[in-house]
Amino acid sequence: MKVSGFSFIRNGIIFDYPFVEAITSVLPLCNEFIVVVGNSDDNTEETVATIDPVKIRIINSIWDDSLRKGGQVLALETDKAFNAIAQDCDWALYIQGDEVLHEKYHKNVLNSMRQWKDDRRVDGLLFNYLHFYGSYDYIGSAPRWYRREIRIIRNNKRIYSYGDAQGFRKGNNKKLMVKQIDAWIYHYGWVKHPRAMQKKQESFHKYWHDDRWMKENIPVLEAFDYSGIDALERFTGTHPTVMQQRILDRNWQFDYDPSFNRLDFKNKLKLLSEKYLGFRIGERKNYILVK
Repeated sequence: MKVSGFSFIRNGIIFDYPFVEAITSVLPLCNEFIVVVGNSDDNTEETVATIDPVKIRIINSIWDDSLRKGGQVLALETDKAFNAIAQDCDWALYIQGDEVLHEKYHKNVLNSMRQWKDDRRVDGLLFNYLHFYGSYDYIGSAPRWYRREIRIIRNNKRIYSYGDAQGFRKGNNKKLMVKQIDAWIYHYGWVKHPRAMQKKQESFHKYWHDDRWMKENIPVLEAFDYSGIDALERFTGTHPTVMQQRILDRNWQFDYDPSFNRLDFKNKLKLLSEKYLGFRIGERKNYILVK
């Protein structure tokens, strides 16, 4: 079995992405790893090159900054990476620059790829998600945080990145047929120094909205205010080994009291349905589970 990893990144240092940790976290599962590095104003490319000169292949890219709708440019960059993977690989493992796979799931992921490699019904493998917010001590608990997403796909060029690169589709916008696996992605996109988070807000939303929307909805501030969150819970598990130094180097403080969580009736009902009925009312699912 041959596995190709793929990802994209731009200005990873300026916006304080854990992209080194993200790539490193899945490298043991990959025979090669393709990274599409966008035109950056920092040393992102040089940093990627130092991770693993043997496995990693860098492709330079110029982002189309005129694309201002739906995060489309992120999907295009993802497709560039996917289209460059080895032709003879069986699976393609996708990781974004703010996602990390805990090493305790490596065996499960590897066994799942082997188990479903020859089952042509299966287009991809579905991962669970933890979304950290404000610091490494809290995770989002409101229904707006997506619970699962596809991060391994078959090497089938009918598959393409969908929407803002959160998931994948195939053919004429068909959802992928997937198997749920026992593995979790740790999403750290909302954990960084408030100044770095504010820079990201002022830049990244441009790939979804025009200048008027940006002016009306994204205030120009020195630092991001994390206090506007609706619901968090304390994280009691362990972080991936590759994240330990970054966590030790944290130079800001964020504290939150979950007893002050504020969810409206609709969102409380969604959580109750998940807890007692096993499904979340109105949940968006960008996939179809193979029975």
